[in-house]
Amino acid sequence: MRLATDLRMSETTPDSLIPYDEIVQEALRAVVGRVLGQIEMTGGELPGAHHFYITFKTGAPGVSIPKHLRERFPDEMTIVIQNKFWDLKVDETGFSVGLSFNQMPSKLDVPFAAITAFVDPAVDFGLQFQALVPDLAPEPHEDAENDSPERGPEQAGAGSVAAVDDGSNVVTVDFGRKK
Repeated sequence: MRLATDLRMSETTPDSLIPYDEIVQEALRAVVGRVLGQIEMTGGELPGAHHFYITFKTGAPGVSIPKHLRERFPDEMTIVIQNKFWDLKVDETGFSVGLSFNQMPSKLDVPFAAITAFVDPAVDFGLQFQALVPDLAPEPHEDAENDSPERGPEQAGAGSVAAVDDGSNVVTVDFGRKK
């Protein structure tokens, strides 16, 4: 009887020895890779009204962006994959893409581990990720401004992921650890 008493469930959940949060984050980032990979296979043709807002940590390991963009976005940056992009390449660790910023062509290399949000506003779909890079507090940054003349007025200023936080199909994964 004493053994049964010692094995009672405690009121606090024990820390898991299995890194569930990391496994789920990795699986969700694979969704981004699969979607971008499908776009790459079509030669960069986005189906229908689909387009993507991708937010990533500019200081994360493996991120390669031009110096003027890193100075402008020292912490986090949101890009739009919609009308004007080229040379989309996707592999198992990340993607690279050509985009224009203020009429200046730029190549960006972004590992999936650096991504903090992926949104497809055309279908009200979004994923938010925990940052995998240590940082103290995010610095404020400007919304995406890569050249996109065909953007309608309903999309102006929608480069922020917070604009999608309206109860739509946004999946947020945040595993807090109890201490």
